[in-house]
Amino acid sequence: MICVGIDGPAGVGKSSTSKALAKYFDFAYLDTGAMYRACAWWCMHQGIDLDGDVNEQLVTETVASFFTDGHFDISMDPDDPKVFCDGEDISAQIRTYEVSTHVSSVSGIIPVRHVLIAAQRAYIAAEGTEESFSDGRGIVVEGRDITTVVAPDAQVRVLLTAREEVRQARRSGQASAKGMTNVEDVSARDHKDAQVTSFMEASNGVTTVDNSDLTFEQTLDVLIGLVEDAIETQEYERYAANMEGYELEEEDAGLIDGSSFMQPVEESKAREVGVLAVVGRPNVGKSTLVNRILGRRAAVVEDTPGVTRDRVSYDAEWTGTDFKLVDTGGWEADVEGIDSAIASQAQIAVELADAVIFVVDGQVGLTATDERIVKMLRSSGKPVIVAVNKIDDRISEYAAAEFWKLGLGEPHAISAMHGRGVGDLLDDALDALKRAERTSGFLTPSHLRRVALVGRPNVGKSSLLNQLAHAERSVVNDLAGTTRDPVDEIVSMDGEDWLFIDTAGIKRRMHKLSGAEYYSSLRTQAAIERSELALVLFDASQPISDQDLKVMSSAVDAGRAIVLVFNKWDLMDDFDRQRMERLWKTEFERVTWAQRVNLSAKTGWHTNRLTRAMNTALESWDKRIPTGKLNAFLGKIQAAHPHPLRGGKQPRILFATQASTRPPRFVIFATGFLEHGYRRYLERQLREEFGFEGTPIQISVNVREKKRKGKK
Repeated sequence: MICVGIDGPAGVGKSSTSKALAKYFDFAYLDTGAMYRACAWWCMHQGIDLDGDVNEQLVTETVASFFTDGHFDISMDPDDPKVFCDGEDISAQIRTYEVSTHVSSVSGIIPVRHVLIAAQRAYIAAEGTEESFSDGRGIVVEGRDITTVVAPDAQVRVLLTAREEVRQARRSGQASAKGMTNVEDVSARDHKDAQVTSFMEASNGVTTVDNSDLTFEQTLDVLIGLVEDAIETQEYERYAANMEGYELEEEDAGLIDGSSFMQPVEESKAREVGVLAVVGRPNVGKSTLVNRILGRRAAVVEDTPGVTRDRVSYDAEWTGTDFKLVDTGGWEADVEGIDSAIASQAQIAVELADAVIFVVDGQVGLTATDERIVKMLRSSGKPVIVAVNKIDDRISEYAAAEFWKLGLGEPHAISAMHGRGVGDLLDDALDALKRAERTSGFLTPSHLRRVALVGRPNVGKSSLLNQLAHAERSVVNDLAGTTRDPVDEIVSMDGEDWLFIDTAGIKRRMHKLSGAEYYSSLRTQAAIERSELALVLFDASQPISDQDLKVMSSAVDAGRAIVLVFNKWDLMDDFDRQRMERLWKTEFERVTWAQRVNLSAKTGWHTNRLTRAMNTALESWDKRIPTGKLNAFLGKIQAAHPHPLRGGKQPRILFATQASTRPPRFVIFATGFLEHGYRRYLERQLREEFGFEGTPIQISVNVREKKRKGKK
């Protein structure tokens, strides 16, 4: 359901505009101002004096009984918005001048507002049911406090405002049309209402629409555009939610013994207990167990030993407790080359963990490598829980008894694939975590800015991460594609902490990949989506390839803040550098707004320049331009450089607003289609005036005709 909240002072046309908006989309309509008027009418009807010193307790009790005793009802049909008292239509009675002058006396009582807010929220919530007027499609709610108190989570929140003299003139016109001699003083009304609510300035996330110089139709056009954008966003989010985990079979839905495993860490109130590492020799099912614990396919799983190469950490939750879960590469003794690096990563994970789950293969039995791992685990002094994997039924449980001889306590017979026994395993593991001496000291803080390191394979992403972290955090090898899982690492740069995500290199033709490379490519895209800033790496010593540009476009299209990093700059001579400058003017024309940092990840040369570029890009990504300032600027631009004539017509910009940040997204309402070249011109002017260095800008144009025929 789409909820539209429209706030604003008296005389801005909230009611008429909101009703027209609801009719256009076949939404329900709730006039909260009518509810306040009805309360004032009811108090007067009960003989309560609302002049002078008002008995606030008596008014509060009277208003409460108005709702709780079933006297009040309201129609949510925008074509017939009536208010009833005991079945009688009082719509006309609550609009009299006498009631209007006493509304603020009632609405200014804080306990009364609490009663009304609760009632308004109840009507909004009821609109989400199938029995509602619009079958749960949406609702337009207008009145005071809607965008800040009553419906702060509404998909569209608008502060509709206008200059005081314009509002007063409108009130006078309305009174004259109705043959009324008394005209409401909007200034006095503002003064009374402002004592208990703020409606003259928009709160964070609320779009201001000043309709002082707009016609009714133009104001409606602006609001229609905002709602259409919200509907499109909601449909996209619903689609993305439905597609999440599409590659999993039903048994991988994240349920173990009937319990849901994963809740968003930032939304839970769970306690933090430490870091739990999952170790074992290759291909015993460590990553499958990690996926089962997380309730999603986060770690790469394949029947080939050595698919997980780095130690990879995830935020997890179990029975109200947060912990860090670390997946590791398969530990092998007496190995060389990249296998040795993988084993070292696993050993480092154990050293940094607070407790360890040691996974063994129940079908294979105890091996010499298992016994060597046990020696390493004993030397670490960490609590160890043994998980005997691939025990898929009760008949096979006898196989777990063999692992008693390891001397690490009772082995847990589990099936990571099907979830069997994993709940009991986690209970014991978290008990061990709680008893353990904390050595890790942290969980990933949710407040850190998230940075994705992206680039085609072997451009130096892991080397840069290791250089910035001042530690061998990721496996570095000349073999392209060494990193397959995104790796999260907290890195301190110039006294500021960042959350870095080291990703697998993106391959160009993802649909032609298979197995681990396919899932790694998907995971890289997910890392970009999870990040706020993308550091796009290029190997400056090699010619820029189509893959390089594809990676860059992926980050730009995802709407992330961008910093372009040219690695291995120290390997270039003067000729190569001149070649790069020529390429910058041709191949990188799309991202000339992004900052460039030329550095060497291997030696650390110029890596100190990254922090400033990253902060600048994120500040631009978060930037919001006030609606008034934006329209004043576009007015000057349009006057100096109007859109070219096309077919004898010249499109004209009516109004513009910044609909969102991260990245900055502008919605322009115009009388005709704005050509791509003119949009590019507007983007350049916006950047020259307001900066936006390091962030993409999205510009949407809504073409509004003078008259509309029918509804959407």
